[in-house]
Amino acid sequence: MIRTLALGTALGALTAGAAMAQDMDVKLGVLNDRSGVYADLSGEGSVVAARMAIEDFGAADKGMNVEIISADHQNKPDVGSNIARQWYDEEGVNAILDVPTSSVALAVADITAQKNGVMINSGAGSTELTQGQCRPTTIHWTYDTAALANGTGGAMTKAGGEKWFFLTADYAFGHSLEENTTTVVQENGGEVVGQVDVPFPAMDFSSFLLQAQGSGADVIGLANAGGDTVNAIKQASEFGITQAGQKLAALLFFVTDVHALGAETAQGLSLTEAFYWDFDDTTREWSARFEEIHGAKPTMVQAGVYSGTMAYLQAVEAVGSAEDGEAIAAQMKTMEIDDPLFGAVTVRGDGRAIHDMHLFEVKSPDQSTGEWDLYTHISTIGGEEAFLPMLDECDFTK
Repeated sequence: MIRTLALGTALGALTAGAAMAQDMDVKLGVLNDRSGVYADLSGEGSVVAARMAIEDFGAADKGMNVEIISADHQNKPDVGSNIARQWYDEEGVNAILDVPTSSVALAVADITAQKNGVMINSGAGSTELTQGQCRPTTIHWTYDTAALANGTGGAMTKAGGEKWFFLTADYAFGHSLEENTTTVVQENGGEVVGQVDVPFPAMDFSSFLLQAQGSGADVIGLANAGGDTVNAIKQASEFGITQAGQKLAALLFFVTDVHALGAETAQGLSLTEAFYWDFDDTTREWSARFEEIHGAKPTMVQAGVYSGTMAYLQAVEAVGSAEDGEAIAAQMKTMEIDDPLFGAVTVRGDGRAIHDMHLFEVKSPDQSTGEWDLYTHISTIGGEEAFLPMLDECDFTK
């Protein structure tokens, strides 16, 4: 009888343990631009990437019931804030993913900290997310404006582009990108000869480009992204700006932007990315799966959603629950991550993910061997060099 009771108790414990494992519910919200200028670089592709991460992680086999919901923040901070509050208060969301548009991301970071969730940001660029407005529950995964400036800005100034004129998207991201690039240009012996704020989003860049053309600048720095960058480059080509000797610096440019423009228009542009689909065998295999689902190659933002989601799920598994956002963010900051798409990744105390960045140049049509064969790899920039140093007051591991 004792043996039977002991066996029954053991079986009961195993059953209870299995039930507890199955009770680990995780709800993720992908919040991004699904209808505007950033829809191609994030949008539905980021939802696809998050789903792929859940599948590749084997969440169901590990007793984790992971659900994804998504919404369009329309690049408006008030819309994004309202969605984030509703998700945390009413929908039971544990973490918010992606969040391009820095003004929206900064607002969502505040709400996430208040609600003890986690924001794993892939799409926004402002360094304020881990500097002046750092929060213990923000993980800034893919890139920021300092990394872009250190890549493209540094390379073009060293190559002789000493005089710069900026066309700056008039919101947090654009100003952060201009500020960081200005610092890099000046540190490399260059100067800024002019600047103009451009309403966001914009369709007509003609008057701004004419100002830049008349400034005598060697380089016109496009401190914008997505559809705005594509429109600016198209119109610069129509005005014959690059043929006249001025160079364009696409300070944030994505493979989908190059694809939309075509190699004939985009050839020779320098750009900085954290990820490129054709970088190695692993990125090619993953990108082929992504393209089969989504119909296009992934951007670094979409790849960042995949990698950030994988790391988040690893942290949830280690903590044993998705309920305490600060505990999960703290766990992510202890992990040594060997990511299939980004390589070695560590998350600092301020939430900044540290990994390599890469400088690329857009191929000419005769160099390209296919529709998506668009980049030549120029150099790798180590994470410690690419990103800003951590502020002591933002080290939440202390």
